[in-house]
Amino acid sequence: MSLSVLFEDNHVLVVNKPAGLLVHGDETGDVTLADLAKEYIREKYNKPGNVFIGVVHRLDRPVSGVVLLAKTSKALTRLNELFRSKKTRKIYWAVTLNKPQQESGTLVHWLVKDASRNVTKAFAKENAAGARSELNYRLLAFKQGRYLLEVNPITGRPHQIRVQLASMRCPIAGDLKYGAPTPLPDKSIALHARELHFEHPTLKTTITVSAPLPATPVWKPFV
Repeated sequence: MSLSVLFEDNHVLVVNKPAGLLVHGDETGDVTLADLAKEYIREKYNKPGNVFIGVVHRLDRPVSGVVLLAKTSKALTRLNELFRSKKTRKIYWAVTLNKPQQESGTLVHWLVKDASRNVTKAFAKENAAGARSELNYRLLAFKQGRYLLEVNPITGRPHQIRVQLASMRCPIAGDLKYGAPTPLPDKSIALHARELHFEHPTLKTTITVSAPLPATPVWKPFV
């Protein structure tokens, strides 16, 4: 599998992750995005031995789109701090079968993750065991019986967009875990990390990267 590079310099590597690929290793032992990035750098720059790649943030396995990686430990430290302090801006696109009651709005929930089942539950009222989670959304288009939403997560919680959209009866197409009625043919879900805005770790300039939509039937009406 080849790497789809969106932006690269001496400090950062930004790629368009395909759905189905792990960002970081798990118990399956499957090849990861980090593995592919190391191999890409090893071949492109003819680097023998170990290659440094730092994973700054992750996308769920069935999700596609922009992923930011660090090529140096200094960049990783600075980018991690940007994400912790919420100084980045992430834009996702999601395809749903249902139209939200309001065409734009803000969702706030307290999310509790069940690690044993790898599923997250959303509570509308404050929950002592939950993490406060917030996102903004707006309806972009309606085509061929499906709705395209733009989502800007303010916080970054496991499965946040998936469970928060499902909480307003707008499960993401293909997301069986959170209420979609049928899977997509490639087992992906119709959630794509469309854009990432971040401050460059050394130049201090704002970098904006956009990832093309997957070439799959669920996205075709919106290309």
